[in-house]
Amino acid sequence: MATIIVQPGGARAGKQRIDLTAVAHNRLMLLLILFLGITAVLILRLTWVGIFSGNGRDGVAGAGLLPARADIVDRNGVPLARTMDAYSVAVRPSKLIGEPAELARKLHEIFPDEPETSFYKALTGKGWAYLRRRALPEEVAAVNALGEIGIEFPREKERLYPQRSLAAHVLGFAPNREGVGGMGVESAFNDRLTDAALRGQPFAISIDSRVQGALESELYAQMVAQNAKGAGGVILDANTGEIIAMASIPVFDPNKLANYAGKTCSQSPLCNHMVQARYELGSTFKPLSIAAAMDRGVVTSMGKRYDATAPLAVAGFRIKDDHALGRWLNVPEILVHSSNIGTARIADEMGAESMQQLFRNLQFDQRAPIELKERAKSLWPTNWGRITTMTVSYGHGIAVTPLHLASAYAALVNGGIWRPATLRKLHANEVPEGHRVFSAATSARMRQLLRMIVAAGTGRSADAKGFRVGGKTGSAEKPEEGRYNKSSLVTTFASAFPMDNPRYVVLTMMDEPKGNAQTFGLRTAAWTAAPVVKRVVERVGPMLGVLPDERRDVDISDLMPLLGKEDH
Repeated sequence: MATIIVQPGGARAGKQRIDLTAVAHNRLMLLLILFLGITAVLILRLTWVGIFSGNGRDGVAGAGLLPARADIVDRNGVPLARTMDAYSVAVRPSKLIGEPAELARKLHEIFPDEPETSFYKALTGKGWAYLRRRALPEEVAAVNALGEIGIEFPREKERLYPQRSLAAHVLGFAPNREGVGGMGVESAFNDRLTDAALRGQPFAISIDSRVQGALESELYAQMVAQNAKGAGGVILDANTGEIIAMASIPVFDPNKLANYAGKTCSQSPLCNHMVQARYELGSTFKPLSIAAAMDRGVVTSMGKRYDATAPLAVAGFRIKDDHALGRWLNVPEILVHSSNIGTARIADEMGAESMQQLFRNLQFDQRAPIELKERAKSLWPTNWGRITTMTVSYGHGIAVTPLHLASAYAALVNGGIWRPATLRKLHANEVPEGHRVFSAATSARMRQLLRMIVAAGTGRSADAKGFRVGGKTGSAEKPEEGRYNKSSLVTTFASAFPMDNPRYVVLTMMDEPKGNAQTFGLRTAAWTAAPVVKRVVERVGPMLGVLPDERRDVDISDLMPLLGKEDH
């Protein structure tokens, strides 16, 4: 039988080991509890910041998490401008270990658009200086590979435009280190974009980037084809005043601003010619003048005829038609054949006071009706004598911006209500009430007449099948040194679609088109500006929910018999 021997003190040692294990266990538990407690506090703190400070309304901590400037997005949420962390490249000349001349040469190889001399100047300067702002990650890697300890790579907040030159004149830019917008939306809505309570929310503007892209590409293609000096266009919601697209060509890239100091609007790509330049827009004014004459009881019948058998002599001036028919013309014929003589006679009956009131109601005497700060003043006649009243009726002797005209055409076709243009995306309850310029009956009649101009007149080349386009051409000689230069034209086509229920105004223009083989060398709006409308409408109509339907149209059957045989 085995004998169990118990050593003296063994029980005591076992008990001590058990006590030490218990102490270690308790200590571990205490540490675990402390760790869980600290973690819980951190989670609660982060939750508190996220809930109560994340929107920038309460507390400094939450505001610090927000960008310094709100994003700008189009009406569908597509990003157009963003503030992001970007790389820069800087130098401390006192810490350079390499030869500045050799280093400048290598930097120029990495950044070929920057002169080698600029790098050398910064590398040999007396203090810290930028070598490059907004450097790409691969460019930063290439500079870092040079192994120069005197070069640094600070991360900074930068305003970037992911769509590059798209809608550049609308967006503007924010190059100021304090974040103040330089032009466009960036300047006009600077307070909204920097509001601490709102800058965490993207600012939606009225532009549709798809429509903007189509407008820009068609204008550019036509400008090149016509060897024109420039081009521009506006697409406007006829019932709200929202700008769906606005283009001015030449364009610029707001990510790569050059120094345009000292250049005039006509010389700088930064100039938005739709609001910053004023033009005599020619025959596009004729529908406005005739509509006003209808409302004032001067034109009482579409069949009323006016003497256009010969040029009209007034106060030493001769008003003539470009394509004279040499006969009496009724109202539809005056518009279809774009008769200066017929329009002038109607304006003469209406009188200076009524003509002035029309243009004041359309705000032609004020800067363009939009939030942008860069807007040109109109060229308003100083003397409204008889000859001025006649010439302004067909767009000479008064100069406005293309946006003025687009807003006027919206009132002409939407039932007669003028509303200011806007770059804000509007909700239904935000649409301004506006004011009445034309009666609803006159607006309905003008929709017929504008459609007739495209169906049977000078606007035929704008007839996008199934979209029921209506509009008016305008070709005006540019004034130079007190006279009109016959070789320099501004051509415009102001239109709307679909004319049976107008939703959008589309205005296109060409600055000094030269003509080509396809236009038989002709430079007028019918050959240069109107075709752009056709192509633009065909592209953007479906994007905007307007599908072609050749079974529908404006009923012009009561007007067609009034046209001469040459129009059929």
